[in-house]
Amino acid sequence: MENYIVSARKYRPATFDAVVGQHALTTTLRNAISGGKLAHAYLFCGPRGVGKTTCARIFATTINCLSPDERGNACGRCESCRAFAEGRSFNIHELDAASNNSVDDIRGLIEQVQVPPQVGRYKVFIVDEVHMLSASAFNAFLKTLEEPPVHAIFILATTEKHKILPTILSRCQIYDFQRMEVPDIVAHLRHVAGQEGIRAEDEALAVIARKADGGMRDALSIFDQVASFSGGDITYAKALEDLGVLETDVYFRMVDAMLGVDVTECLLGLDGVLARGFAANDFVAGLASHLRDLTVARDERTLPLLEAGADMRTRYAEQAARCTPRFLRAALRLCADCDLNYRQSRNKRLLVELTLIEAAQLSAPDEPGCGRGPARRLKPIFKHLAPSGGTAPIAPKEQAPAEVSRPETTEKEPVAARQEAVAQQRPAAVPPPVRPTLRRTAGFSLKSGTTADERRQKEAEPDTPAAHRVLGTKPYGAADVSYHWLRYANELPQALAALAGQMKNHMPVVDGDGRVEVPVDSQTVLDDCNRHRAAIETYLQEQLDNGTLALTFRLAAPRERPRPLTKREIWAKMLEHHPELRTLQEAYGLEVHA
Repeated sequence: MENYIVSARKYRPATFDAVVGQHALTTTLRNAISGGKLAHAYLFCGPRGVGKTTCARIFATTINCLSPDERGNACGRCESCRAFAEGRSFNIHELDAASNNSVDDIRGLIEQVQVPPQVGRYKVFIVDEVHMLSASAFNAFLKTLEEPPVHAIFILATTEKHKILPTILSRCQIYDFQRMEVPDIVAHLRHVAGQEGIRAEDEALAVIARKADGGMRDALSIFDQVASFSGGDITYAKALEDLGVLETDVYFRMVDAMLGVDVTECLLGLDGVLARGFAANDFVAGLASHLRDLTVARDERTLPLLEAGADMRTRYAEQAARCTPRFLRAALRLCADCDLNYRQSRNKRLLVELTLIEAAQLSAPDEPGCGRGPARRLKPIFKHLAPSGGTAPIAPKEQAPAEVSRPETTEKEPVAARQEAVAQQRPAAVPPPVRPTLRRTAGFSLKSGTTADERRQKEAEPDTPAAHRVLGTKPYGAADVSYHWLRYANELPQALAALAGQMKNHMPVVDGDGRVEVPVDSQTVLDDCNRHRAAIETYLQEQLDNGTLALTFRLAAPRERPRPLTKREIWAKMLEHHPELRTLQEAYGLEVHA
């Protein structure tokens, strides 16, 4: 019986032309060889199975070939090429640093470096998994790596470049190998299948390529496994069965159920997946990948990013046409959140079921009973405070002209619309003061289909009584002023957060004549508040429907805003009310620190 050789070894590239998925690197190395610009040390780094060691061997063979072809590839017929192919070359040495990582192993390598080559021009030393060398071995290797003999070339290969000392990195030319793309892996697997006489479907090869995660060696190993399972006839169904991968139809049916707002079908589909032995988190990850593919398939420009065959691309495009961008974006976010919370969840199945239920509700209409509820409007945070029973509303001394008869404006009317309507009715000679933009608007509907500009335009139409409003002389009390004072502070944007804090810390006071005064505790706060006095005063006049209201800021007297007590003063007051604390202080020798 002939010895069997796995595909990863049998179809290992022997020339630069046969290397798959690393065109830029192979071109650079080939041009360096043809131009005679060879460095003394190279570092090949990248994921496993992408061709680092293979390219190192091809590079070592090519620079020692006695008669390379016109494309710069090794001929494979000269003595140097045949010696390497037969495993008897003395010019190419390979060292596995994972098992030979001591200082003695590096010293033995350094001794071999001093011996010139017998056939060819260079002695090439390939050190695989170089990051496994100990710190002492790295230090012993530094001098030789920096100034080797003219006939010595080092090629270091690693999957973890961050573990290599910076002093080693600075002495090497660094080549980063990338993961191979699915189309490149599929094309190579199709070539291998043709050489081996194996029938393979393109969709099955695409499944193998995605399972390999960018590594050609892993792809060839999986290919051999599936070929043995299927008896030389690799189909899509057999590849899924052997690799334990959910078929794409499951995700297509799940998305169809979501688009149809069929929660029952979503839950039954998940139950069927779990009954077949698949993990719930793998299903969520696959569903997220499927939603991503649908997002890509919506636009012809991004369709090449879809790693699938022509028939599958058509199917993706058909389902993507029925999905809205809002649905895909929200469903992807739900799957991402589920994946993040899966490990910490105590009831993992319930978490996944809740994710599917919420995703199915994304396509439901906005009506009661659909899980989303009717449209709602925001309510004010502070309830309107009526004046206390013992305090009668204070009427100002000076009476303004009687206001024009109009219907009362409801509380739910947008504040911004009322303010604009009032501003439009002011005399042209007295321009309205500039007020800061409000961060939130009372009564704004989260699900309203109209913008703020459209609502203001609608409310400012000639047939709307609110458009002709002028300020009256409605009485107001201290509670009314405090309510709208805090409301204004809460509606300020983030840029005026400092002003909002000052307003909350300094409450207004209404005297017997109806004047509104705000005592503040420092000149800095006084100057800041005076800069915004006109805007605040206008707001209070509009909300209280009184154009005679006057707002004044002043420095507070010491008795109005007493200074905070020190720790010693607090302790002294405690002793006044509880003299027994003195006994406790003396018994334990306690001291009060300022």
